[in-house]
Amino acid sequence: MSVIAVILSNMDIQSTQLPFRVGFVLVDGFPLMSYASAMEPLRASNLLAKRTLYDVRHIPVGGARSSSSSGAVIGANAFLGEQVDFDLVMVVAGGNLTDQQFPRLYTWLRLLAERGVLIGGVSGGPLLLARAGVMEGRRMTVHWDHAQALSAISQHLMVERSLYIRDRDRLTCAGGTAPLDMMHALVAEHHGPVFARKISDWFLHTDIRQGEAPQRSGLAERYNVVDPAALKALEAMENHIADPLELSQLATLSGLGVRQLNRVFQRQLGTTPVRFYCQMRLQKAHALLRMTALSVQDVAAATGFASGAHLSRSFKHRHGLSPKQFRDSLLAS
Repeated sequence: MSVIAVILSNMDIQSTQLPFRVGFVLVDGFPLMSYASAMEPLRASNLLAKRTLYDVRHIPVGGARSSSSSGAVIGANAFLGEQVDFDLVMVVAGGNLTDQQFPRLYTWLRLLAERGVLIGGVSGGPLLLARAGVMEGRRMTVHWDHAQALSAISQHLMVERSLYIRDRDRLTCAGGTAPLDMMHALVAEHHGPVFARKISDWFLHTDIRQGEAPQRSGLAERYNVVDPAALKALEAMENHIADPLELSQLATLSGLGVRQLNRVFQRQLGTTPVRFYCQMRLQKAHALLRMTALSVQDVAAATGFASGAHLSRSFKHRHGLSPKQFRDSLLAS
């Protein structure tokens, strides 16, 4: 089963598609707000759809139950390691993780990674994903309180100060209320932007933020764009750097047809969506080449290029230098 359902232009949520299976791994001391912000949109989706779109399971690391930092207790209805047929496993953790190790959890996460399961982390959860060794070569974010501990794990981790980041089969989130924005994007991918907006409206969550919102100005200010459809397409592009969407998928998420979206981009940005998307991914590759020691092949994988050679050709066409020449120029300066 595909991790993310195919985006259809007129998706009927009353269809017979199977529920998306989500497991929340809860570490004692987990932040209740972060957990609720990630779980409640799934519950509301089931409620408004009047059927089970999301089959949610709770997996306390300690066994039968897990306690949040505020003392709220969540009981288990699944157990660590007994099930691997999830579509998404999300680790939620907080508090002081410096001296805590979870070898059984790490082993299970590595098994899930081998099976191609979408793996996520919220608040301190991404730190545990990194300790498990499943974040190498993937862009990620984490709550600022865990950033220093994360930097000590590996120099090859691509850490960004963002609300949330989707990089292929990894989904990391800084926590707090950011999971509301992350789950809006996920529900929109599964069931379309109209249904996702209903869920966000249910929680009075009218100001939906893109994944990179905390460290950067808004999409409209950054790109000098006011058209709502163009902004939705740009948000989808930023959320899918490593796994680029097709033009038809961008059009669906923007609420327009392909021709209409092309016209909007020409009017607002002076280029086509496909060309702009490529430029966006090359800009990310430029930053990774400058700030990390990742190989050109790994940078290509992190920015959605088919190979290192493909990235090199595109990068040289845009910047006049190959990735290697660009790095050599940095060393020389």
